[in-house]
Amino acid sequence: MNSELLENSTILIVDDNPDNLDVLFDFLSDEGFEILVATGGESALEKAEYALPDLILLDVMMPPGIDGFETCDRLKQNPITKDIPVIFMTALSDVEHKVKGLRSGAVDYITKPIQHEEVLVRVGIHLRLKNLLNLYNRQNLNLQAEVEDRVFAQSALQKLTTELEQRVQERTRELTKTLEALQKSQETLLVREQSLIHSAFHDALTELPNRFYFIERLTQVMAIAYDNPNYFYIVFFIDLERFRLVNDTFGNYIGDQLLKNVAHRAKSCLRDQDTIARLGGDDFMVLLETATNIGEALAIVEKIQAQLRLPFIIQGYEVITDSSVGITISTIGYERTEDILTDVDTAMYHAKAKGKGSYEIFVPSMKTQAKEKLQIEVDLKWAIANQKFVLFYQPIIDLSTNEIYGFEALIRLKNNANEIISPAKFIPIAEETGLIKEIGWWVIETACEQICQWQKFFDVKLMMTINLSAIQLRQINLVKRLEHILNHFSLSKSLVKLEITESCLIDAASPELKVLKQLKNLGIKLCIDDFGTGYSSLSCLHEFPIDTLKIDKSFVNRIGKITGDTEVVQTIITLAHRLGMDVVAEGIETVMQLRLLKNLGCELGQGYLFAKPLPVDEATKFVETWRSQKILNI
Repeated sequence: MNSELLENSTILIVDDNPDNLDVLFDFLSDEGFEILVATGGESALEKAEYALPDLILLDVMMPPGIDGFETCDRLKQNPITKDIPVIFMTALSDVEHKVKGLRSGAVDYITKPIQHEEVLVRVGIHLRLKNLLNLYNRQNLNLQAEVEDRVFAQSALQKLTTELEQRVQERTRELTKTLEALQKSQETLLVREQSLIHSAFHDALTELPNRFYFIERLTQVMAIAYDNPNYFYIVFFIDLERFRLVNDTFGNYIGDQLLKNVAHRAKSCLRDQDTIARLGGDDFMVLLETATNIGEALAIVEKIQAQLRLPFIIQGYEVITDSSVGITISTIGYERTEDILTDVDTAMYHAKAKGKGSYEIFVPSMKTQAKEKLQIEVDLKWAIANQKFVLFYQPIIDLSTNEIYGFEALIRLKNNANEIISPAKFIPIAEETGLIKEIGWWVIETACEQICQWQKFFDVKLMMTINLSAIQLRQINLVKRLEHILNHFSLSKSLVKLEITESCLIDAASPELKVLKQLKNLGIKLCIDDFGTGYSSLSCLHEFPIDTLKIDKSFVNRIGKITGDTEVVQTIITLAHRLGMDVVAEGIETVMQLRLLKNLGCELGQGYLFAKPLPVDEATKFVETWRSQKILNI
C-alpha cells in the first residue's frame, strides 16, 4: 500500500458480525489504517458524523435495525458525510441488489467471503480517488484565487488559464489511469470468479458437470414438472463394469483416460437439452429433459450401452468395458432430489444383478428388495460376530471307479431367526461390502480342519474343493496365509483345490495370474467353476495353471435333450484333456446324464443323483454308507 495513501486514512467498518469485524480490524490495522467500528446502522451514522472517516466499509444485511441500503441513503443525505466513499460488503450477488446499492450512493462492492487482496485493491483505489478529488478541489480554489488576483492583467489571466488547463489535463490523465486500473481489476476478479464457479460445478477430469451441478439442474427441472403435470423427465444412472480391474491391470492413468473416453461417447448419444454428469469414480448420471415417452429414453440408454461396449484403444491397449444402467421416471411423483438418486441407484443394482450390460427401470417394489439386502448385510455382520455360518459338503464322485473323490465346501448363513440363507443371496452382498474376506478365511480354515478329521477317521485321502471369489484372489497375503493354515492342520497341499469363477481369468496379463502361479507352485490344485459361461479366452486358457474345468450345470441339464449341447460338453472335455486338465460335471441329476458324461470321458461328477449338499454329520454318514455299498455302481 502507498505510504502517502496511509497518511491520516481512517476507515469505519460497519458489520453486525463480530467475527467479520475482528478479521477486518486486524487485517486493515496491520496495513497501517486507523480503524473505527460500528455494529449497526444508527451507530455508524453517529460515528461517521463526528469522526469523518476517509472511507466506510458497510455491511448490507444488519438485522435488526436499519440495513446497509438505508444507512448509505442517510449518509449521502447528510451534508457532513455525503462525500465519504462507501463500499458495500455483501454475500448477495444478484444484479438487482448491486444496482440498488449503487443508486443509494455506494462506490463499489466487496463480495463475501472477504478476500484480503480484493479489500486492499478496492480500498486503495477509492482512497486514491478521494485524495485526487480533494487535491483537485483544493487546486481549483487556489487557481480561482489566482484568477481573481490577476483579473486586471489579461496576459497573466491567459497564462493562468493555460496552466490550469495543463493541470486539469494532467489530473484527468491520472484519474483516467486510476479508473482504468479499477476496471482492469474488476475484469480480473470477474474472470477469476467465473473460473471458480466453473471449477465448483464441473469435474476436473472429464470436464462434465459434477454432482453439485446435476442436483441443481435436477432441482430446477423438478420445479418445472411440479407446475406443469404434463412435463416429463427421466433420470438414469450409469455404472461401468470392470473399471477397478482396468485400474489394477493397466494403472490409474489408463483408468482416467478410459473415463474421459466414456464421458465423450456417452455425451455424443444425448440431445442438446440433456445433461450428463460424473458423480465420481466410474459413476455417471443423466437427466433427460422434456422426454416424450419411456421408449425414447430406452433408445438412448441402449445407444450409450452399445457405444460403451466397443473397444477403447488407449496408449496401445485395447480396453473393454460394459455398463449397468438404472432408470427412474418423473411420473412416480418425486418431491426430493435425494429420493430420485436413491431410487435410480437401487434400479442400477438390480440391473447389475441381471448381468453385465443390463438396464432396469425403478419400480417401488425394489425398495422392499433393497431393505432385504440391507437386512442380509446386518445378518452377515451378526453371523461373523457370533460365528453363525455353517458349511455344507457336496460329494464329488470319481465316475470311472465310483469312489468318493472328495467334497465341495458350500457355505450357508444362519440368521438371528435361525433361518438358513442361500449363498446366492448373501455372497454378492458380502463381496460388495468386503465382508467376503473375513468369511472366506473362516471357510478355508473350517473346510481344511474338516478334511483333516475325515482323513484321520476314515484313513483315506479326500479332496476338499473350496470356492474363492475374485476379491479374495486379490488379497496381498493370500498365499502366505493359506500356506500357514495348511501347515497348522498338517494337511497335504495336494488335497486342497481352490475353485475360481471363469470371470477371474480375463486375460493372461492380469495380476491374478501371478497369484495363481504362486498357489500352483505351493502344490494347491486349481479349478475353473462354471466353465463356458464366463469371459475367459480359449486362446489363452493354456497360460493359466489350471488343473480342473468344471462344466456348468446348465450344460449338464440339457445334455442329450437339446441339439448341440452334447457336442459343447464333448468340446470342453476334449479341450481340457489336451491341456492336461481333468473335468468335473456339476448338477448331475439323472442316470442318463451320468452315462453320457462317462461315455464322453468326464472323470468327476457331483449332483443330486449322488447327494445334495450335506451338513457335516450327514456327510460323514454318506462316506460310511457309500464305501460300504458302492451306490450307483453303473
